[in-house]
Amino acid sequence: MKGKMIMKITSSAIVNGIIQDKYGKRGQEFKNKQGEMKQQFDEDACMPVRSIPIKIEEAPNNTVSYCIFIEDKDAIPVCGFSWIHWSVANLTRNVIEENESVVAKDFIQGVNSWYGAAGGFDREIAIGYGGMTPPDKPHKYHISVYALDTTLELQNGFFVNELFTAMEGHVIDVETVSATYFN
Repeated sequence: MKGKMIMKITSSAIVNGIIQDKYGKRGQEFKNKQGEMKQQFDEDACMPVRSIPIKIEEAPNNTVSYCIFIEDKDAIPVCGFSWIHWSVANLTRNVIEENESVVAKDFIQGVNSWYGAAGGFDREIAIGYGGMTPPDKPHKYHISVYALDTTLELQNGFFVNELFTAMEGHVIDVETVSATYFN
């Protein structure tokens, strides 16, 4: 559409199309299945928790809140589905700083794919960012930001299907940036 501003998404976590090591399995911040923080990736402490920073620019003027959705479609041949790394709702500012999945309280977060049979984590422990751990080859991760005309009636720990149902009819813009994390 002529004259339409295009929302822009950037992240200092992405350098030349590559997600920096610290946001995945080569980082130093992990959660084990008991919810304890660890500094080394292993079989028990396998969920990286240092979330990536995201900056949103040139959003539509009538934006009330944002949703963020990070997924790994390259996981489909490995586990049978697109892996959900992070879902955020009711973000009312245009910047998320590094590691805010752990410390911020002004937005809500959904359950990632580390929950249940796939990752073996309990629901409460798998709320928030669950970083990149591609097992077989470098994977491409898709970071989508949705500008909405409202906040959503969701609770912390929502499932991604609930997020997309709640967003219906409220998305005024969406932009996706993709980057690779190496195995």
